[in-house]
Order: sequence, then structure tokens, then C-alpha cells
Amino acid sequence: MSSIWGNNIKLSIFGESHGPAIGINMDGLPPGIELDLDDIRFEMKRRAPGKDRTTTSRKEDDEFQVLSGYFNNKTTGTPLCIMIKNADKHSKDYEKTKNLARPGHADYTGNIKYNGYSDYRGGGHFSGRLTAPLVFAGAIAKQVLKGKNIYIGSHIQSVGNVTEKSFMNTELNPLLIEELRKKNLPTIDDIKAKEMEEEILKAREEQDSIGGVIEVGVLNPLPGLGSPFFDSVESRLSQMIFSIPGVKGIEFGTGFDITRMKGSKANDEYYYEDGVVKTYTNNNGGIIGGITNGMPIIFRVAMKPTPSIAKTQRTIDMETKENVEISVTGRHDPSIVVRAIPVLEAATALVILDLIIGDLPKYCNWDYD
Repeated sequence: MSSIWGNNIKLSIFGESHGPAIGINMDGLPPGIELDLDDIRFEMKRRAPGKDRTTTSRKEDDEFQVLSGYFNNKTTGTPLCIMIKNADKHSKDYEKTKNLARPGHADYTGNIKYNGYSDYRGGGHFSGRLTAPLVFAGAIAKQVLKGKNIYIGSHIQSVGNVTEKSFMNTELNPLLIEELRKKNLPTIDDIKAKEMEEEILKAREEQDSIGGVIEVGVLNPLPGLGSPFFDSVESRLSQMIFSIPGVKGIEFGTGFDITRMKGSKANDEYYYEDGVVKTYTNNNGGIIGGITNGMPIIFRVAMKPTPSIAKTQRTIDMETKENVEISVTGRHDPSIVVRAIPVLEAATALVILDLIIGDLPKYCNWDYD
């Protein structure tokens, strides 16, 4: 089923945007892991709506209720299940357009796939609302990885035509990752953050939306993760990243720019430093032959503009089979880039942890009480 993921850690998400609740079941977590629930709540708030004018006005605290798999402050080893109640629902906003295929949304494709029975309120199971439980699971994975000195961070590299420098040209370290994590609009350059915010607010004023690029970095990944061909690290990450609503592209390392390089420049030459193998450059984003080489994993993700906009657009009425026009009302993000950041980090953490448990289980060295 499409809502189940994982080889060693298995995830199953459930719920709809305007249903009673959403949630996730997380199977495969080792027992005895002590969880920092406050840190998980912090991650949830990073994704939560209604923070400022760059996001939707929908108010959801995203407070979670642990149903199973957690006892005496530690994981039990049995499936960890949580539920997040949906509180601020305006379902009536979708009644008048329930038969209209909103451009850029999954209304038409979902109608075909599920024979007209899919929940149309707020996008139902197609909604970005379903990324909230994914952030919960990813927050756990990030805590586990951090205990092994593996850090995952990201920043907004561009919104519209406003662009800032890349992790490829920056010293990626735990301090920078933590600083970015605490920013509402995470950029390396705070001046660029202000310019990006202006672009987002301008799109809102124009009853439109805008997309952007998010760059993700994994610091201190273990060498030797992944496999050639079908289970390459790029394959595993891409499959998970493309599961996130709004993602339209991904590139690793230098990405498409590597096509303009000669081999002598594109190749990452090796050297030893205190007995550790490193490379002078990281054009391949820390992955060679589908396997990690120990250098930071760096990739960029293209996020499309939010499809829900107030501007009039052409579409179809799926019931009457007529050509009509639509103007989407309700509460929507002028840009999904800001709120997608913790989701991408969560997805990345889950893939890396899944790979470690499968490829290098001895490294985990779980301490059980």
C-alpha cells in the first residue's frame, strides 16, 4: 500500500486533513530508546501552520497523543503509534468546489484512482497535513542519529528569484545546523531571509503563490551505507522525498551543474586526515556508486508553488463534465517552502536510520536497560 514505507523501520500513516485525526504507526524501533518529547514538540511546531503571514492562518497545535510503544519514558520495541487530532477545520470551504478539479491538486487523479470516493475536504489523504505525523517519526530518528554524532539540517536556498549560497560552499557543522533549526525562515544569510519573506508576502498580496528550493545536508554519515543500483542511497532518499506533497525535483551534490564540468574537476579526489578518508571536493554529494563515502550528503529539493490560489483559473466540473472556472477560497500557504523544511529533514533522518539498522546494525550498539 502507498501509505506504508520502510525496510527495517516500517511506517504507516493514516487519516485525512479534515477527519477527526491523523497519525502514524512506527514499527521496528529498538527498545530502550529514551525520547525527548519536548524536542519532538519543537520539531512539530516548526512544521505547524499559523506561525506568521508566510503560512496559512489555519491554527493547529499538532499536539500528539502516544497510543502504544512507549512506557516509562522509553520505547518498548513494539509498534509506536501516535495520534494528532484535527482541531481547526473549515470543511464548508470545500463544499462548493467538491466537483471541481482544482489545478495543481490531486482532485482529478484521486477521483479516478478511488472511483469518486476520496475525501475532498482539504485534500483528504493527499494533503500536506499528513506530513505532521511524518515529522513526529523523523524527530525520533533525528534524536537517535544525533546520539551517534550524525546531524541533519537544511536551509532555504531560494524562493522565486532570490537565492543564497549553498552548503557546498559553506562549512557544515552542528552549530550551523542548530542555528538554522531555530529560525522561522532558515537561511545562512539573514538578509536573504528578509528578501525571501518579501517575495512570499508579495505573492500573497497578488492572490498567488511561489515555490523555492530547499537544500538538505547530512553531517557525519557513516561510510558504506547503501547499495548499487536499486537500493542506492540516492534511490532510497529520492523515493522518500518524492512522497512529500509539492516536491517536483531533487539533485545531489553539484547536481545538474556537474554536466558542465570535465571529469578532472567533477571527480572527488581522496586524501587521509588523521586516518580518516576524506575528499577535497564533494561534487557527488557524499555518495559514490550508490554508497556513502563519509562526506556530507548534500542534496537540493524543488518545491512547487502552492496550487491553492485565489486567482481565477480554468478547470473542469467532474460531475457535469463541463469546462468551468475556479477561484480557490479558504486558508492556504502562499509558499509551502518554509513549512516543508522540517518534513524534508524528518524524511531524510528516517531513510538514514533505516539504512543504518539494515546495513550496519552493530554500529547502532543499542544500550538496553
